[in-house]
Amino acid sequence: MTEELKQYIKSHKALFWYTPENKKENISESLLVENILNYGTLDDVRQLIQIMGTDKVANIFFSAKDREKLNYYPEIYNFFSHVFTKYAQKYS
Repeated sequence: MTEELKQYIKSHKALFWYTPENKKENISESLLVENILNYGTLDDVRQLIQIMGTDKVANIFFSAKDREKLNYYPEIYNFFSHVFTKYAQKYS
């Protein structure tokens, strides 16, 4: 995980309130994307995409299967499915 991504997690640590402080830097990218898309603001999402890139965030988002996919709120999944299909290279 890059230093920039670790700093991003630190600045959004309230979204990971249930994760012990010493383990916040070790959360998975899929958990990071899921929490930011579900609970973050649009500015938070923009920042995440700036750091990780649209294609990587879209890949993590679309790779969620079964139970992981159900962790996204239905309206969030619908919205970002349209966004990533339109703007991510692999899904355009």
